[in-house]
Amino acid sequence: MKQITALNNLEEGQYANVVSLSSCGTIRRRLQDLGLIVGTRVECVQRSPLGDPTAYRIRGAVIALRCEDASKVFVEI
Repeated sequence: MKQITALNNLEEGQYANVVSLSSCGTIRRRLQDLGLIVGTRVECVQRSPLGDPTAYRIRGAVIALRCEDASKVFVEI
């Protein structure tokens, strides 16, 4: 069963596919430039000790995103 959730809800080691972005303007463009487009597979690699930011593997690169930005990316687990 597939479940849609925000990217910041992924646990370490969990994979998901991007289904939509709810942000607009420069933040949306930045996320798209990082490779977060519909259909992209994302893995939650590691959370910082305080929980923010979190490292994600996106198209072979490890990118750290703040919780605020990751909450605007919706994924299907």
